[in-house]
Amino acid sequence: MADPSSYRPRPGEVPDSPGVYRFRDEHGRVIYVGKARSLRQRLASYFQDVANLHPRTQTMVTTAASVEWTTVATEVESLQLEYSWIKEFDPRFNVKYRDDKSYPYLAITMGEPVPRVQVMRGAKRKGTRYFGPYTHAWAIRETVDLLLRVFPIRSCSAGVLKRAAQVGRPCLLGYIGKCSAPCVGRISEEDHRALAEDFASFMAGDTSRFVRRLEAEMREASADLDFERAARRRDDLGALRRALEKSAVVLPDATDADVFALAEDELEAAVQVFHVRGGRIRGQRGWVVEKVEDVTTAGLVEHLLQQVYGDADAVADAAAGGAGGAAAGASPGAVPREVLVPVEPADAAQVTAWLSGLRGSAVDVRVPQRGDKRALLETVAKNASQALALHKTRRGGDLTTRSLALQELQDALGLDEAPLRVECYDVSNLQGTEVVASMVVFEDGLPRKGEYRRFAVRGESVRAGDAQDDTAAIHEVMLRRFRRHLADGSPPAGSPPDEDATTAPPGAAGAVVAGGEVAGGEVAGGEVAGGEVADGAAGHAPVDPESGRPRRFAYPPQLVVVDGGAPQVAAAARALEELGVTDVALCGLAKRLEEVWLPGEEFPVVLPRQSEGLYLLQRVRDEAHRFAITYHRQRRSSSMTRSALDDVPGLGPARRTALLKRFGSLKRLRAATVDEVCEVPGVGPATARAVLDALAPASTTPANGAPAPRDGRREDEAAAEAPLRVNTATGELLDD
Repeated sequence: MADPSSYRPRPGEVPDSPGVYRFRDEHGRVIYVGKARSLRQRLASYFQDVANLHPRTQTMVTTAASVEWTTVATEVESLQLEYSWIKEFDPRFNVKYRDDKSYPYLAITMGEPVPRVQVMRGAKRKGTRYFGPYTHAWAIRETVDLLLRVFPIRSCSAGVLKRAAQVGRPCLLGYIGKCSAPCVGRISEEDHRALAEDFASFMAGDTSRFVRRLEAEMREASADLDFERAARRRDDLGALRRALEKSAVVLPDATDADVFALAEDELEAAVQVFHVRGGRIRGQRGWVVEKVEDVTTAGLVEHLLQQVYGDADAVADAAAGGAGGAAAGASPGAVPREVLVPVEPADAAQVTAWLSGLRGSAVDVRVPQRGDKRALLETVAKNASQALALHKTRRGGDLTTRSLALQELQDALGLDEAPLRVECYDVSNLQGTEVVASMVVFEDGLPRKGEYRRFAVRGESVRAGDAQDDTAAIHEVMLRRFRRHLADGSPPAGSPPDEDATTAPPGAAGAVVAGGEVAGGEVAGGEVAGGEVADGAAGHAPVDPESGRPRRFAYPPQLVVVDGGAPQVAAAARALEELGVTDVALCGLAKRLEEVWLPGEEFPVVLPRQSEGLYLLQRVRDEAHRFAITYHRQRRSSSMTRSALDDVPGLGPARRTALLKRFGSLKRLRAATVDEVCEVPGVGPATARAVLDALAPASTTPANGAPAPRDGRREDEAAAEAPLRVNTATGELLDD
């Protein structure tokens, strides 16, 4: 652990102005990001007597090895820069709100020629209107099933749409009246798009217009004695009303608001948010977060608003999906007119100004005191309390269990400290083909998927035809991983510091220039005892000085686990010995009896079956196996459907598709001339020649290397003589 006084800035170095600061550990990784109205006062608070600090703050300052800062012009800029750095560096001591699951949305793909309604998860797509999030996907499907009766828009996949257009017959939904069948021309694309706009308007809260329209059509049909049409309108009206019943009115006057509430204890906090659009609850989300920093409720609220609304790109995409309130209702990332919170954020004025800038108009961030909004806030707070209680019931012993597992591994393997970072390696192949390996990372007993890596094994064992030799693959992978660590990480112990090395800390607000200045402020690197630069010399810095991001293999593990027994462990130990790596512990976990093998030991370590340490090793090993076999299947599938066009430089998927669509097959493309290939949009003469050269059989290339004339006759003869290429999965001839 570092002594905070060893990297404390000298008096007078820290400016008395607004800014953002970040603490780094001994490897250069950012572990905490914060902002302050006065950098001098805030940083001074971290370097007082350690005994007077909060326990979490004590852990942070003793883990850190340097501190640096960036000054900005205003406090709103510091809010934006703090969010950018938290998102970029993912510091371990910052509170981060992450969804505990992927929430489903009702989505309408307005960017397609024939819009489609469907359930979507994951990243937002441009040109798509989103409504939600919903707690369950079945709730979306029930709503869609009701509304398709009134707004019969497409809900089928692109493949079903294309097939129906080819055969001239719609799918089942077209026959039962839940699709207007644009695939067979029953409705024009323009009229179908108008239906999709009506569907989106209804979901965005404009409901009364459609109810009134159906009531008028029902009365008109009844007056004309067209009782069948009147009955259909009556049933449509009932479907709309049942859909409306699923989202009751909770706020009057078509209010647009996001309502946040928290329930917290000393260690954790549960957050719930209701997205209210047009006075109705259109979505709900929840998080449970560990309080890894000393933060008040007001600070939690500020961090929450910062991370929920911080992605300006999501806001812009939501606004692009529609106009006005519809766009706000389409995505939880869009900022509504009102944000209701349990307590005001720490810097309420700056947060309000920032949100108003994102929205483009005034935003009211306030605590409701009475009436319907106060009642709704209390309801959200009850949901948060129940979520926290449920979380504690499910994971009450999780933190204790993880600590116990790490302690058991430390004792069983004879380690000097608990293995907070564990890396596990596994090899996957099929009869010696497509040999791949995986590296998974667990930190504090939990997977850190952003650190996962995968390897395509291409060493001597593969070239010699002995690719089923796992030990050779393990040896190669370990060499590659730790060579990168030695190249990207800290310099070896005992090496002299580079006196000329300087550090250019990354600036999120602008480009770093000579002299350490960043757009809008100054950057000062922290110092350690002896005057060495904390980030290390160039070439050994774990953080890339140009991008500011950690290098891919910069951080060493405390423990390396390989999937296998004594032979695999011996191969890994040999690789570490060749590289001179002595500060990393190594073990292997054999599948059959779940024995733990150590390098150089004749007998394995046998952990009790109920051991939490063994359970953690099994989880790490199984995750490495899953990751390796997923990559192996991906490469195997890709190799089975590989085309000769895949290797043409400068030819991407879009132009490959255009070429095959124009010529129909590789055989016809091979017989074409340069001028004919250039007729394809986006393909120039240079690319056309590269395509034809790549497809040309060896017999058509003279000894001097010049391409043979492309008169068509020789191409057909060569194509007839060339061996056939077959997709082994489907039996399809790839050249025809």
